[in-house]
Amino acid sequence: MAAARIGPGFMLRHPARWIALGFGSGLSPWAPGTVGTLWGWLSFLVLDQWLDSAQWGWLILAALLVGQWACTRTAQHLGIADPGSIVWDEVVAFWIVLWLIAPAGFWMQLGAFTMFRYFDAAKPGPVGWADRLCKLGPGQAIGWRQGFGILFDDLVAAGCTLLTIAIFIRLWNS
Repeated sequence: MAAARIGPGFMLRHPARWIALGFGSGLSPWAPGTVGTLWGWLSFLVLDQWLDSAQWGWLILAALLVGQWACTRTAQHLGIADPGSIVWDEVVAFWIVLWLIAPAGFWMQLGAFTMFRYFDAAKPGPVGWADRLCKLGPGQAIGWRQGFGILFDDLVAAGCTLLTIAIFIRLWNS
């Protein structure tokens, strides 16, 4: 699909696209994954005023389930198994990081943001494995497995971020 079709008009024509494209943050011409993660951070700060920890857990679970549908459908509409404009995976994965490090101050959140973006973009070790796990084989159509794969590598990146933070805190406090 031509990049020119991936704009506000494309997003507005289907509800799955609204979600998968991070309510427009994935339309950024520069670093859509980073812009999507920033949108996730901002939306977390806004929603956190009204949600307690249990409500966050339920919201994240719902966001993952709806996100698999939205990411799958949008990838199918674009004809690309894992398009960069799909950023819902970054949004939800970073919500998980922020939820689990709460109540963290700005500098801890910024550190988490930086680590998450590193793991998501560079895909070292387990993140690269997770990214390759659900790739299309020759002649395969984009399906639910690819929608899961879009989310899965970012969940692993979130896990790596949380593990790194935990190790850092343990070393700092010893």
